[in-house]
Amino acid sequence: MQAWQVHQNGEPAEAMRLQEVDRPTPGAGQVLLKVRAANINFPDALMCRGQYQVRPPLPFTPGVEICGETEDGRRVIANPALPHGGFAEYAVADAAALLPAPEALDDAEAAALHIGYQTGWFGLHRRARLEAGETLLVHAAAGGVGSAAVQLGKAAGARVIGVVGGAGKAAAARELGCDVVIDRRAEDVIAAVKEATGGRGADVIYDPVGGEAYTQSTKVVAFEGRIVVVGFASGSIPTPALNHALVKNYAILGLHWGLYNTKNPKLVLHCHEQLTELAARGAIKPLVSERVPLSGAAAAVQRVADGVTTGRIAVVPALQNGAAA
Repeated sequence: MQAWQVHQNGEPAEAMRLQEVDRPTPGAGQVLLKVRAANINFPDALMCRGQYQVRPPLPFTPGVEICGETEDGRRVIANPALPHGGFAEYAVADAAALLPAPEALDDAEAAALHIGYQTGWFGLHRRARLEAGETLLVHAAAGGVGSAAVQLGKAAGARVIGVVGGAGKAAAARELGCDVVIDRRAEDVIAAVKEATGGRGADVIYDPVGGEAYTQSTKVVAFEGRIVVVGFASGSIPTPALNHALVKNYAILGLHWGLYNTKNPKLVLHCHEQLTELAARGAIKPLVSERVPLSGAAAAVQRVADGVTTGRIAVVPALQNGAAA
């Protein structure tokens, strides 16, 4: 089969190589899956660079989120068991962790439903306890992680403010349903949020960016607000001033979604059931901005790493070379 492999850490476009390899052999408790679509996540880029908390042995195939087909024909969502990741024609995954792909979504959309939407659901509902009528601020609102939070926030009845970088991403954020969109490249984020909230600030802030975005969050979080820290796409990990959290009376909440797979897997299944129901009634639908053939995976991962994409990019092995749609 064909699979992308990383033999030496580096930038995705340079480190990933498309090769002919043997199909992976499932271990105990694992299943072989034909990859129907693989969603690209920022951690795929970090893994190529050797900067992710999970460091699979070299060589490995990246791709941490797929919609696959079992040998008996079931369409499922899975996190492949590395080093046999999803940017390949076949992958392996733990049988106990397979989730049924929602009928309301196509393969690329189903592949994109898992990590980003699970993270959003746990962040907004389990950690921040978002309530209808509250104001939710989402950084990088047009990106893969942010777009999921925007849709989930709207589905929960929140007023959503989206912060983006650039006019194209601003348009995408509006289409996603943001009530207010702030282009950080053209506007003063802090002033714009205060104006949009009458000086009160946002009740819940969803931050997959870190760095300057986190600093902005501390200046616009409302009384008894909650800042949910879900990642550091900016590459800068902030150091919170706890005295500031004390005097402004807000909470800083960390979210590492992957821990729920081992600490409380029943919650992951419950979350998937909630997401499936929301997808069935059209309340959420992953924003897949591009579908590329397997041959285009490395270039697409590099674009995600560079932060120039909107929504999600899906790698679809069944597409012919050059047939991106």
